Amino acid sequence: DLCVASGDISLSGISSDETNTLHSAALFDVDRKKVDFSYQMFDKIYPASTTKLMTAYLAFKYGNMDDIVTVSDSVSGFASDEVVCNLQPGDTVTLYDLLCGLLLRSGNDCGVAIAEHISGSVEAFAELMNSEAKALGATGSHFVNPHGLHNENHYTTAYDLYLIFNACIQDQRFMDIISMDSYTMNLTGADGTTRTFDVVPTNYYSSGKINAPEGIRVFGGKTGTTDEAGCCVILYSEDLEKNPYIS
Repeated sequence: DLCVASGDISLSGISSDETNTLHSAALFDVDRKKVDFSYQMFDKIYPASTTKLMTAYLAFKYGNMDDIVTVSDSVSGFASDEVVCNLQPGDTVTLYDLLCGLLLRSGNDCGVAIAEHISGSVEAFAELMNSEAKALGATGSHFVNPHGLHNENHYTTAYDLYLIFNACIQDQRFMDIISMDSYTMNLTGADGTTRTFDVVPTNYYSSGKINAPEGIRVFGGKTGTTDEAGCCVILYSEDLEKNPYIS
C-alpha cells in the first residue's frame, strides 16, 4: 500500500544543478504506489516544524477534537523569534483549535499543549512519537519534542516524512484543516475572558501568496525552517486528472 524505492530516482527536467541545492527530496504518486523522483530520501535530516505532522497524527489518533485542553506554564518558554499562537498559562481551548494552530500557523505552543494533553508531558509524548513512528515504518526517525525546534537527537528522513504524512491524509479531519486558507482560534483565559487568534497557513500555496504550477492543485501541507534544517516543505497535491501526489 506504499510507495517504495531503494535509492535515487531521476526525473526528466530536473538537472543535477537543481538537485545539488537540496538536502533531500522525493515525489510520491499516491494512487499508483510509485516513487517518481527521489534524491537522498533516506539520508538523515533535521525536520524542523514538519515534526508537527507526527504530533497531529497522534492527536487525531488518541484525542477527541472537542476535548477541552488547559494550557500549562510550559507554553511561555519560547523565544521571541519562535512561532507561537499566543497561548497563555491557564487558557482553555479545544484540541481541534490547537490542531488548527499547529498545522496552519505552526504554533510551537500548540505542540506543547497537545503533547501534555495526550501524554502528560513532552517527554512521555516523545516516547509515543517514536513508538508510533516505528509502527508506521519510519525507522530512520527519532523525536524528542512535538514541534521540531532543533536538537541533535531529533531527526528524520524524507521517506519517513512521507510515511507519516501518508498516514495523516487517511484522516479527513487532517485534510480539512490543511486545506483551509485561515482559521480563528477561540481561547478562554484563566480569568474567564474570551479572545480569538487568527491563523493562516505558512505555505504560500494555501495562503494565496503564490500560484501553484499550471495543472496542479495544492491542497496544503506543512512547512518548517531552522538554521540547521534549512527550508522544509511537504505538500499534498493533485494533477488535472485528480491523481494525488505527496512531495
